Amino acid sequence: MTPATALGLDFGTTNTVVAVSDGCGGSRLIEFAGEESTGAVFRSALCFWEEERGWNGVAHEAGPWAIAEYLQSPLDSRFVQSFKSVAASTLFERAQIFGRNFRFEDFGRLFLQKLVAHAGGALDSRPRRVVVGRPVEYVGARPDPALARQRYNLMLEGFGLDLHFVYEPLGAAFSYASRLAEPATLLVADFGGGTTDFSVVRVAAPGAERRCIPLSSSGVGIAGDRFDRRIIDRLVLPLLGKGGSYRSFGKELEIPGGYFADFADWSRLALMRNRRTLDELRKLHRNALDPEPIGRMIALIEHEQGFPLYDAVGKLKRALSAADHAELNFAGGGVDISARVNREDFERWIADDLVLIEEAMDVALARAGITADQVDRVFLTGGSSLIPVIRAIFDRRFGADRIATGGELTSIAHGLALIGDEPSLAEWTA
Repeated sequence: MTPATALGLDFGTTNTVVAVSDGCGGSRLIEFAGEESTGAVFRSALCFWEEERGWNGVAHEAGPWAIAEYLQSPLDSRFVQSFKSVAASTLFERAQIFGRNFRFEDFGRLFLQKLVAHAGGALDSRPRRVVVGRPVEYVGARPDPALARQRYNLMLEGFGLDLHFVYEPLGAAFSYASRLAEPATLLVADFGGGTTDFSVVRVAAPGAERRCIPLSSSGVGIAGDRFDRRIIDRLVLPLLGKGGSYRSFGKELEIPGGYFADFADWSRLALMRNRRTLDELRKLHRNALDPEPIGRMIALIEHEQGFPLYDAVGKLKRALSAADHAELNFAGGGVDISARVNREDFERWIADDLVLIEEAMDVALARAGITADQVDRVFLTGGSSLIPVIRAIFDRRFGADRIATGGELTSIAHGLALIGDEPSLAEWTA
């Protein structure tokens, strides 16, 4: 096999993919080996449990192996997913798991350690140059890109000696450009788990000295996880006490919304199983006008039912991409939730999010100094690009004949590896 010359790392909110280039215009995906393997797609998740031989007395697994460990013993483990979402958050300093503190970079290093271990030796000897994807705009309120870069650098210490950061949609653009046989102005829309990002790239004819020239990028912290939260907010949280009241010193007060905001966010739900939060919820349970819904929330948290619940929500969302209606079915921790959802209802729930996504696309076009009519090709990537109402935006703006899809989970990593072989990375790095 030709020695790899550069590595592309697409560290995603939901999934992580790695590709290596061959220095001759090609790249290949790293496939993960073992019984739990899901091919080249490595789930961005961690599972922790207490074990004396582990790091600080806590052992861990990552990827699909983390899911398997959690499902084997949910009450004795802690499952963490979507931790990329806190990379740029100034509000997140550390999470406490089994009494030990974990910073973002701790999560990241432990995650990469297991990713390498499950690559079957393919990543034991990595290329010197590593190109890492990053969102154009980080998720969260008032995200701090400088803080995210600092945390990424600490996370990636020792992973590569020559690190470069590139906007994720530019990776997808470079990958798709290899499929074009003629010059084109290309718009890429990348729908990830945490963010939706756009890039405009001018693609020259094959054989040109500079095949791709980036013109602009933009993004918004809205994507698949936000759509999941809309479903949770509409179908689940009302059953857990949202909108309810409790008594305090003779007054009736609304139950604080912070508990529901945490429950609806994957990166925070996993950390709610701690003594202080559960003690607060039990106090609310005693004083609630209707204690039963708060009891359901406590049961879901105590029995570590976050992953199965969100898995059910994800299945509902995907089913609505293929059918006009679907069922949400969940049972766990003594709690049963079922609901029939029409696609029209789901589209109404995310309507405001879609407006912001389309506005971010308009920003990318404006920064490139072009109109929609001047875009020759549109490449949609990322899991949420399969949602019909999202595809309809692009059909309306550009026409179906200009739109291409494919490699929804792998195109970014492919392109990042190819960018790593460029003589100069200055115009690509973010």
